[in-house]
Amino acid sequence: MDDDRPRVSGRRGFHWLNNVAESVGLFGGPLSTRDLIRSAQANTGLTDFGEWDIEEPLDILISSYEAEANLNPFGRMAARWDLLRFLSNLLKFRQAEIANPEILDEKVEQPIFITGMPRSGTSFLHELLCEDPSNWAVRCWETIYPFAMTRRVTEDTDRRRRKVDRQLASFTWIAPEIASLHPITADSPQECTEITGHIFRSMRFDTTHYVPTYRHWLDSQSQLAPYRFHRRFLQHLQHGRKGGRWILKSPDHVFALDALREVYPDARFVFMHRPPLAVMPSLARLTEALRQPFTKRLDRRQIGTDLAERWRQGTAIIASATESLERSPEPPLHFQFQEFVRDPAGAVETLYAHFGLPLADETTAAVRDLVARKPTGGNGLNHGRLEDYGLDPQSERRRFSHYLTFLNLEA
Repeated sequence: MDDDRPRVSGRRGFHWLNNVAESVGLFGGPLSTRDLIRSAQANTGLTDFGEWDIEEPLDILISSYEAEANLNPFGRMAARWDLLRFLSNLLKFRQAEIANPEILDEKVEQPIFITGMPRSGTSFLHELLCEDPSNWAVRCWETIYPFAMTRRVTEDTDRRRRKVDRQLASFTWIAPEIASLHPITADSPQECTEITGHIFRSMRFDTTHYVPTYRHWLDSQSQLAPYRFHRRFLQHLQHGRKGGRWILKSPDHVFALDALREVYPDARFVFMHRPPLAVMPSLARLTEALRQPFTKRLDRRQIGTDLAERWRQGTAIIASATESLERSPEPPLHFQFQEFVRDPAGAVETLYAHFGLPLADETTAAVRDLVARKPTGGNGLNHGRLEDYGLDPQSERRRFSHYLTFLNLEA
């Protein structure tokens, strides 16, 4: 009981502050693409964003924020900080490329992409694979502050990590459910949507806000530009490193497999599967927890309906893509959720064997030790129900019948 009190108090205090801010008009000014670009340029002393078309997606995202996301004062302040951070990072990326053109010669070879259904063990598998020092993952702190703040490398890296950990702790104070639904630290391997967010072509904005106009626009666009930037981001992080392979993760890769494969023709795939009737309430509850701090109003039914329809499309893509990929020289690896949670360490060994990778005894021991310490990946129980989000179990079984049949899964 005592552990819950600070969390409740924190949330109540946060809502009180939001109400006060709204009553006095604090952070009430509209977001503006032009103003944000000028601010990022003034803050960094840089002007060149490189080859990326950012104004159109940023315009559409901001319009969607203003018209649909029902931003509260904190949400408006956070959106401004977030967009400015992406713009500032983009300016620094271009500056680094001009100063070090050899960055663009880095070869990103045979990256492994973990994708498939959300809430199916993708994050835990990603974390387990990071126990191998030969595997590289993009860490949370690297997506937020990829560039040095000071000249002393070790000191600077520690500073950025500490800063991100403080920011994450503050967000957990506001949204305490995150600690059990999706535990994350500065050193956690981060999803790829945080990378593509830098050019404002990413589903991460839809995850944290209700922005249907932006989402529909994004769905109508070619995904080649975000994946080309994704590769560029990895080239920057890879510059100066030797002898590793990238392990990358996001369920949303499912919706851009053609573009991903064009940019990474030698990509390797791991698909995680879980019965949709278990996924939907878990995913809806996480979405609700992520959106709540930023908005004046949440509609649980809308969250449920949108997610169920999106992942109906996603499961159809998974089934179709699997048939195509099975005919490729290196077919994908599939894990069903129940078999993964029964033996996560065994799943890692299966993955290495599938792709013909050497697995050191030290890595096996480290993976098994992490499983012993975090048998569920750190996640707590999720008590969400389909009915909480306006979803009927029988209707959802029919919605996802193709996927359940394809993988011989029970609902």
